[in-house]
Amino acid sequence: MTRRIINNYGDFEALVGQEIGVSEYITITQEQINLFAEATIDHQWIHTDPARAAVESPFKSTIAHGYLTLSMLTYLWFSIVDVRNVKMVVNYGLEQLRFNQPVLVNSRVRARVTLVSVANLRGITKIQVKIVLEIEGNKKPAYDCIATFLYHFE
Repeated sequence: MTRRIINNYGDFEALVGQEIGVSEYITITQEQINLFAEATIDHQWIHTDPARAAVESPFKSTIAHGYLTLSMLTYLWFSIVDVRNVKMVVNYGLEQLRFNQPVLVNSRVRARVTLVSVANLRGITKIQVKIVLEIEGNKKPAYDCIATFLYHFE
């Protein structure tokens, strides 16, 4: 997949209101879910016990932690864009986050990103992007939100 190249504030400004891109699909594995459970000390059986989930869960499968799928947001964003001439990028915040649909183990997800706004904050480029995490074969997305990034261009 070819990433969109962004060199400066003006490149972002030209894309306001447009879809910037769609990432490749990635598979959410049970190993990723288990590692996330270890890292966050969140071992709820709906995530980490496939045998129990097969019997007791309404999904008949384990599901990814919502925050696991959210934590992939930055990776997915950077798989869509190649922002150059940057000294530093800061994940600044999330707004309007809604978890709409659980992500079952071994599901494939991808991000669809639209640039909502760009602003110049005394030389720092603040962008807001709408990110929709799509689940392959499912009409309803896993989540959607507005993510804000601060770009410090050289």
